[in-house]
Amino acid sequence: MNNQQTIKIQPKQTFPLTIKRLGINGEGVGYFKRQVVFVPGALPGEEVVVEATKVNPKFAEARIKKIRVASKDRVQPPCPYYEQCGGCQLQHLSYQGQLEGKRDIIIQSLERHSKLKVENLDIRQTIGMEDPWSYRNKSSFQLGEKGGKVLAGLYGLNSHQLINIDHCPVQHSQTNKATVVVKRILEKIQIPIYNEKTRKGIVRTIVARVGIQTNELQIVLITSQKEIPNKERLVQEIQKQLPDIQSIVQNINGEKTSLIFGEETELMAGKEFIQETLGDLQFELSARTFFQLNPAQTVNLYNEVKKAAALTGAEKVVDAYCGVGTIGLWLAEQAAEVRGMDVIPESIEDAKKNAKRHALTNTKYVPGKAEEVLPKWVKKGWKPDVIVVDPPRTGLDNQLKQTILQVKPKTMIYVSCNPSTLAKDIQDLSKSFKVEYIQPVDMFPQTSHVEAVTKLVLK
Repeated sequence: MNNQQTIKIQPKQTFPLTIKRLGINGEGVGYFKRQVVFVPGALPGEEVVVEATKVNPKFAEARIKKIRVASKDRVQPPCPYYEQCGGCQLQHLSYQGQLEGKRDIIIQSLERHSKLKVENLDIRQTIGMEDPWSYRNKSSFQLGEKGGKVLAGLYGLNSHQLINIDHCPVQHSQTNKATVVVKRILEKIQIPIYNEKTRKGIVRTIVARVGIQTNELQIVLITSQKEIPNKERLVQEIQKQLPDIQSIVQNINGEKTSLIFGEETELMAGKEFIQETLGDLQFELSARTFFQLNPAQTVNLYNEVKKAAALTGAEKVVDAYCGVGTIGLWLAEQAAEVRGMDVIPESIEDAKKNAKRHALTNTKYVPGKAEEVLPKWVKKGWKPDVIVVDPPRTGLDNQLKQTILQVKPKTMIYVSCNPSTLAKDIQDLSKSFKVEYIQPVDMFPQTSHVEAVTKLVLK
């Protein structure tokens, strides 16, 4: 009798485990008596002794007690907050190991969520960064207070303990410096810091954003109310101590919420926005504009989209989920026409402005859902040759997938930030499209996030 199935891992049970691969959240994955075990901090190829921390019917979670055989790719994380913070998941893995692991995460997602023959697909090596540190152009650090000292940082993994972070190695040096300087100024002039428990105090969060190409700096102070005592002095000190500052903005959020921004934004000093450059394109970033967090690598990502589109100048292109128009503008020079849509009206206004600023006359932007706008255009006789989608983590809307299958563009390019939804969507689209190749791109080194550009061609 096979009683293999009846053996269940018990909580706190200690057992040996060989790690087979990297999970989607950067944890090690192994099998004990046929049960899947997820182990944060463990790496493929390692032999470890673990203790079960959580047991579910289908899988268990465990923590490392001892590493018997370490991976050749294991490295010492350079960040002192790495263990507690949770913002990064892979600092203990060499960068080459990260790039390989991310490609494997895409392969696993396809194996799990699609019926495609993965071994026949052209899944390319992950495109990494020359320097996988100091790449993030924006930081949002929550504030707290302890014994008259102002703390700025992130809440720890699964805890409500604020970890004070003076230097985050994946943040651009200017945002790191700006946060520290503003923190000191708040402390010096004794501006009340918001307390989440008592809901008293004023300043909640410091958001710092830098134009990596322009060095322009923007500080957004998120406050629980409009009035800030000593406001003039605060502004003067920030301008004096941060000479690169172009824009100081206040955003008011008095709600009990984990959302960072409130509805009301007010300029405290300088301009409403800072400039940033991507390749030959210039962008104006206001406090709440969404913009790629890794501009250097975004250029590589968009060039992969351009390569996949292989435009000749004759094509009609749709940029669905267009945001402020970045991908479409990247392609516009080589297309006959680019049309984009987005559900956020402010983004559409920005996209129009961006097109105008670059003297592009072959673009059209409308607010609305792609699955509603596209059929109207097709009805009027405007049919795209190429559709580019860059959806949120939840993937493509079902109705949009149906629309694309009906419209049948010659080429479809899917820019994904979530391998699981990518795999499910490719499976649905494979009725009419063949996967030509998948190109992973590492937009967030040291984390388990992986982006990919997938080229699909009409069968």
